[in-house]
Amino acid sequence: MPKPKRSLLGILLIIISLVSCGPRSSRRGDADTQKDTIYPLGFLTDTFRLESSRVKSGENFAVLMRRVGLANDSIYPLTIASDSVFNVSRIIAGRQVDAYYSGDTLSPVLEYMVYHNDRINSTVFKCKDSLAAWTVAKQVDTVRKYIDVTIHTSLWQDLADKGESPILISTFESVYEWTVNFFGLHEGDRFQAICREKVCEGEVIDVLGIDFSVYSRGADSLYAIRFDQGDNGNKYWNQKGESMRKAFLKAPLQFSRISSRFTYHRKHPIYGVVRPHTGIDYAAPSGTPVRALGDGVVTRASWDSKGGGNYVRIRHNNAYETGYMHLRGYGKGIKAGVRVVQGQIIGYVGSTGASTGPHLDFRVWKNGKPIDPLKLKSPPTTPLKAENMPALDSLFRMYKAELATLEKAAEFF
Repeated sequence: MPKPKRSLLGILLIIISLVSCGPRSSRRGDADTQKDTIYPLGFLTDTFRLESSRVKSGENFAVLMRRVGLANDSIYPLTIASDSVFNVSRIIAGRQVDAYYSGDTLSPVLEYMVYHNDRINSTVFKCKDSLAAWTVAKQVDTVRKYIDVTIHTSLWQDLADKGESPILISTFESVYEWTVNFFGLHEGDRFQAICREKVCEGEVIDVLGIDFSVYSRGADSLYAIRFDQGDNGNKYWNQKGESMRKAFLKAPLQFSRISSRFTYHRKHPIYGVVRPHTGIDYAAPSGTPVRALGDGVVTRASWDSKGGGNYVRIRHNNAYETGYMHLRGYGKGIKAGVRVVQGQIIGYVGSTGASTGPHLDFRVWKNGKPIDPLKLKSPPTTPLKAENMPALDSLFRMYKAELATLEKAAEFF
């Protein structure tokens, strides 16, 4: 039986030798890794003391560099050294600057200064020995995301409560601004979407687009599919190839509430007599921008002596006209004869004329007859080209199936 014992002893010695070799090999690997490390800013920040501040109002590059500790005789040479990567005349007040110092607090030596151009890009200035400058950029990732929000208060608030960025919320509104009245949403309405975001260090810096979305109220669904025909025109369509963009916006402003509706029998709040009010009063803070409902020509931008105050009227085509009353003032360049485009600011909410508070009295005429703006059926715009319908239909089916899969997967989280 002696042979098995010697064999067992040999195996144990081999195992011990392997284990003892492990840590030494790991340490060599760590040393190699440290040697090959690329520091994000181009220098080892941990070896210096950091002081952060912001560019002050009226501060130019020379004043800034002098403030953070660069010697006067080095400012001009550093300006020349950085000329190919940074225009020193374009520093912006409020931008963050990080100064890195060696030495103690009593005798600090400025080694590097980092100017944050924006949330992604920075310029690094080497301030000692060989003066130099270079740019660095943080990593930006494109993330595909599923959005699902049920309305309880408003689209803006409910998306914000879910932690979504203001950029995404604005993108949602731009897709549906011709077809959905965001201030007329009902509790229980639902928006779902597949979108692409640019994310830097966990922060959304841009929304590349909403590829597919659906707005649901009860059994009704309104789809929007992103499809670019390459003609610099509309990019969102429903599943029938009808443009999401309409000739008229759903509303000419972002309003708080409707304070008075279209009626032929309203007691006037100032005059106290019953008379027609053939428009919609949108209550909104004074100064809220008012936008042209559609493309057209301004036929009037003047004072209305009958109570309308500052008044703008626009002819959109042979059939439709819109009117905007009680404005605080007019948009830039707005006067009779000027052509405006849909969404252009033509004035600002005010309380001029016969008015009890800031609001927009908005009116629509069709063939000279007043109609209820809330019942306005926007004329259609050019539909998708017939040759692109098969591709749109394929996208619609693909996205709809994907949305169903994402919705089911979300139930487990």
